[in-house]
Amino acid sequence: MSACCEPTCCSGPKDEAAATAAPALKEVPAQAAGPKVHIHLHTPDLAGSVAFYRSFFGEAPVKRKDDYAKFLPAWAPVNLALSPGHEEGAAAGHFGIQLATPEAVREHLARVKAAGLPVREEMNVDCCHANQDKFWVRDPSGVEWEIYCLNYDLEGPQSANAGAQACCAR
Repeated sequence: MSACCEPTCCSGPKDEAAATAAPALKEVPAQAAGPKVHIHLHTPDLAGSVAFYRSFFGEAPVKRKDDYAKFLPAWAPVNLALSPGHEEGAAAGHFGIQLATPEAVREHLARVKAAGLPVREEMNVDCCHANQDKFWVRDPSGVEWEIYCLNYDLEGPQSANAGAQACCAR
């Protein structure tokens, strides 16, 4: 059996006898249903990161311990876990959440601004070989999040100047 950071996902008993002796598991919140991308970030400031993600997602963590926090935002297919520490040399370019419409991007942009988080807006921008409406936020550990809508793909000469180096590799 493999070790896992989520106690209910893959460490449960595998045989029927063990299953009957296992303690009852806490019911999973309704917003956790369906597939989600799991991201586990180590942060040097857990409390600051929890406050940031509470504002960014617009929701409190579904689980909060002294050394752990988990967010399952209803509006995004994300399972974000936070724990103390920072692995030297481990870095991510950025994380993103793709929304269906430019209106949804603007709705979340307004919510995040109202929460007081600094944002970088990029509307109608050519990036990653597509035209997008997006905004960016940065968590207390320096992790950037991109909330975006892909308006249309770029092909041919338009695409040549809109690669990842033009926008996402800052």
